[in-house]
Amino acid sequence: MNEKSLVVVTGAARGIGEATVRKFASMGHSVAALDVNRERGEALASELQTAGQQVVFHACDVADADAVDDLAARVQRDLGSPSVLVTSAALIPNTESIMEMDLGAHDRMWRVNYHGTVHACRSFGRQMVAAGRGGSIVTLGSINSVLPMPLPAYNPGKAAIARLTQLLAAELGRHHIRVNSVGPTYVMTPELQARIDSGQRDLAKMMKVHALDILPTPADVAEAIAFLSSPAARAITGILMPVDSGWTASATYMTYSGGVPWESDTGSPTA
Repeated sequence: MNEKSLVVVTGAARGIGEATVRKFASMGHSVAALDVNRERGEALASELQTAGQQVVFHACDVADADAVDDLAARVQRDLGSPSVLVTSAALIPNTESIMEMDLGAHDRMWRVNYHGTVHACRSFGRQMVAAGRGGSIVTLGSINSVLPMPLPAYNPGKAAIARLTQLLAAELGRHHIRVNSVGPTYVMTPELQARIDSGQRDLAKMMKVHALDILPTPADVAEAIAFLSSPAARAITGILMPVDSGWTASATYMTYSGGVPWESDTGSPTA
């Protein structure tokens, strides 16, 4: 990534996407921020432009392949080809069963979360290949990429994105384009706090299976994305980097039927 590269971020108007826009803009990069939420996206761009940062907002539904392709051409005409693409656009569901789920909502989630990632990687990735400067693509995976959860559209979709990331890493490596994914646990966003407050998420259950007693913020995930896009990660491609407060390491440990050793009478684990 050059000192003043163009960064494209999908799902840029809130959460991890917004934090990623803020991170790269604060580093002096030009940022094309894409989202379906025009009001929030324009407000973010206006705020950062007022602060002297180079952020341009474009309304875009990543589920529409033609719309993404058209917008990529427009961004290229106006700003040039990107050196970094971050695919953060995603819908997040509540718990449901496969037998009772809304199939229309299931299909919409796949169109946004998985197909939207594919559309952005194809449209902007082709520009990166043609430019011949190399670059970095970072997809948004999840702890859902690793183990099953009762989210029958979101969970398999995130697993698919992890494999897509590996396929793209192998395909684009010869063009010096690295492709990695970040795998956050539950991220403490206003939306998650609202779900906790409404009883749709149980904070105590969430924290019980993490090694650390904190959840990452969007800014924590943005820091990992910036690292994966930096020269410091020049030999890293095709990975899923957990940003999970130790969830991947400790989820089965913390729920072991014999309990954890520090809560046992003897202070040692049982067989």
